[in-house]
Amino acid sequence: MSRNFELMQELELQNGHEPAEIHEVRRPFCQDGAVSASRLSAADDEVLGLVQRIFRLQTRKPPQVVVFAGIDHGSGCSGICRGVAEALASDPNGSVCLLEANLRSPALPAMFGTTNHYGLTNALLQGDPIRSFAKRLNGDNLWLISSGSIAEDSPNLLASERLKARIAELRAEFEFVIVDAPPLTRYADAIALGQVSDGLVLVLEANSTRREAAQVAASSLRASNIDILAAVLNKRTFPIPDTIYKRI
Repeated sequence: MSRNFELMQELELQNGHEPAEIHEVRRPFCQDGAVSASRLSAADDEVLGLVQRIFRLQTRKPPQVVVFAGIDHGSGCSGICRGVAEALASDPNGSVCLLEANLRSPALPAMFGTTNHYGLTNALLQGDPIRSFAKRLNGDNLWLISSGSIAEDSPNLLASERLKARIAELRAEFEFVIVDAPPLTRYADAIALGQVSDGLVLVLEANSTRREAAQVAASSLRASNIDILAAVLNKRTFPIPDTIYKRI
């Protein structure tokens, strides 16, 4: 079993929690969301498994607004957000909004061949309905709110009361909202976003995420009363044996 899996289970048990739901992505979701064609089917299966466990197979009401945040920069968090949102949007009965809340280094618009123009920062400064800031993506069910116009002080908007009001609007407009946040070790943005969400999914990078960094990130989330819904181990280049993986 990898050190990353052991770390996340250890972090939860040390603090009196059940171990976080841990999911392995056996090939890398890169920062641009790319994946080789030869490994696409396996990738889809793993993302579908993550979606099922977080959103579909719930005995209680499933989370509606979920933040995804890497421990470090370059974990592939944006690619995982895209995969999860597209999987959810494959259900014709619901609509999904991808929210680009990484105002430090936004990546989602480029993945879909669109721009950052007129997005989240504009919504936090203006009064137009939240739908007016959303760009329709693939099919009828998937939408993107890009980062919007970015200035040096733009991240400060995430700490405003206006963010809470806009998230409430998104809840009314979409069945699910997937939020891409900056890495936890560098900024407090994911904490602010997590506090107005239903929980957060941690993204760890195989053979890269440091134990100390993950411990600090998890402790900060719990101290802020943010639920850790799951942990994703991304960019793993070889699989965990199924006999072990099924017990995680």
